[in-house]
Amino acid sequence: MTKIQQQGPARQASPSSPDKSASLSACGRVWAKIGILSFGGPAAQIALMHREIVAERGWLTDRQFSDALSFCMLLPGPEAMQLATYSGWRLHGLRGGLLAGGLFILPGALVMLALAAGYVYFGTMGWIESLFIGLKAGISIIVLQALGKLAHRTLHNTADWLIAIAGFIGIFFANLPFPLIIASAAFYGFVTSKPINDQWSVITLPNGRQNFFTLLHWAALWWLPILAVDYIFGAAQLAAIGYFFSLLAVVTFGGAYAVLAYMAQDVVG
Repeated sequence: MTKIQQQGPARQASPSSPDKSASLSACGRVWAKIGILSFGGPAAQIALMHREIVAERGWLTDRQFSDALSFCMLLPGPEAMQLATYSGWRLHGLRGGLLAGGLFILPGALVMLALAAGYVYFGTMGWIESLFIGLKAGISIIVLQALGKLAHRTLHNTADWLIAIAGFIGIFFANLPFPLIIASAAFYGFVTSKPINDQWSVITLPNGRQNFFTLLHWAALWWLPILAVDYIFGAAQLAAIGYFFSLLAVVTFGGAYAVLAYMAQDVVG
């Protein structure tokens, strides 16, 4: 097994041994609470998670939480959900990760289902239209507030601001494909970045065989249902939705608001 030896205390990414208060049932109650109360987008969700599992209960340390958040910010997709899933895994392995991730999204999914059903059956009623107009206004304020927080947290110099402005112009005025904008920003960061002198842990790399079977396993769980819907059941429109959101999951670096930008470009209109 290959090891990369560098200075610094050794740390491994493995499930922790939680204290007695962090039982699976207790974690389930906390994650259900987070899922129900986490209005306001990723900034508010992450703050709520930190308060519940770090500040109040001490199930994770500040270092573990911040390291996980930094890693999730580098992954495509919504960082708050990824952070919730990772935190559950750190506490109770696979069961904890599935429980945390499921309870994090389930309340919002049920609310969206109820709103969608209400719009379909009662959308022509005047008071329902007024309700949705109010929701749109409230959501716009939440997005603008989160955008300000995100800019304050991630844009640290002139180059960062120029990249953000160029990306905004590219997607909203030039109508450039979102993956092209992300790839261009990543390439710029790659060619202009400088080596960072930092202390790293002892890293144990898994072997290639283990990586291959892990990728094969999760790729099958991902793609087999979509392919079955397309080629066995013949539901082309439903399969097209699956293909679109599969692409969305891969290319939307930058968190939940990057997902919204890509969806607005491809779905609306």
